[in-house]
Amino acid sequence: MQARAKIGIGTAVTHRAAVPLAALLLVALAGCGGAPAPGGQSGQPGPGAHEPVATADTDWKGVADTLGRAGKLTDDNTVYRVALTRSDLNNMVSQGVPIKPGLSLGGYATFTKYDDTTMLMGDLVATESELPRVTDALQAHGIEQTALHKHLLEQSPPVWWTHIHGMGDPTQLAQGVRAALDATATPRAAAATQQPPIDLDTAGIDNALGRNGTADGGIYKFTIARNDIVTDAGHVLPPGTGVNTALNFQPVGGGRAVINGDFVLTAPEVEKVIQALRKGGIIVVELHNHSLTDQPRLFYLHFWAADDGVALAKTLRTAVDATNAKPHQ
Repeated sequence: MQARAKIGIGTAVTHRAAVPLAALLLVALAGCGGAPAPGGQSGQPGPGAHEPVATADTDWKGVADTLGRAGKLTDDNTVYRVALTRSDLNNMVSQGVPIKPGLSLGGYATFTKYDDTTMLMGDLVATESELPRVTDALQAHGIEQTALHKHLLEQSPPVWWTHIHGMGDPTQLAQGVRAALDATATPRAAAATQQPPIDLDTAGIDNALGRNGTADGGIYKFTIARNDIVTDAGHVLPPGTGVNTALNFQPVGGGRAVINGDFVLTAPEVEKVIQALRKGGIIVVELHNHSLTDQPRLFYLHFWAADDGVALAKTLRTAVDATNAKPHQ
């Protein structure tokens, strides 16, 4: 495996060349079948993996000030997550359905501290006209783009989702994210308001999925972690960095919903989930990776359908059960 070069903005923020040599060797050997990777199916992080460190809000003041947006601590205070929802794109339509921002337009940036560095992972939402400027801003600040794709079928206006990664000083990482955000019209988060009613049989959906959803901005959401220990470049990733399966229901009237989100899958799970979704008429929109060096290698499958909410939930349950998902607690 070839280590990547350091970036050009000072010395604190680097690409993955900062990964300890031992961790890189373990990843390379695992790819050859010669040694266990730092992370995988065993439920243990494996030798050489760096564990995330618990933090406080005060540890992230520089990040919040730089971004002009405050985040929230999740995952036992190991992940500082800043929501970057494109609530300004309130005219988005896909397959003839007006899309609420909470269904598909929820960008984010996460910051996780380790003993040797801080890791940035995130997903930015950009219109097609904004995308070249976002790419240039990220590249100028040494932030990697690890995926670029769409989450929806035919859509207007055209929007892209780009995944980002960086390691180094958290404030310098935030400066790169801020430069990318400034190339877009991404608004600051609005003050919390009373949740609108969800016109769906949420009890029936909960029962079908075997877990309880959460109402958020008119969308009924499920976030499902995997049982695997996932690492990237030898660093253990808490689920809140973006390695959760996300199932979102938007009511469209009469108990019907449109659904969008993504499954997080290992290679052996991909075909099983596609077959489960298609048996229930759910459309596969995209299948791709989000990271360059994650272990186990993960694939992300985005989906779409419009139908009775409970019927959709029953199909999604068969797909969830085909993955190594954590049971509902």
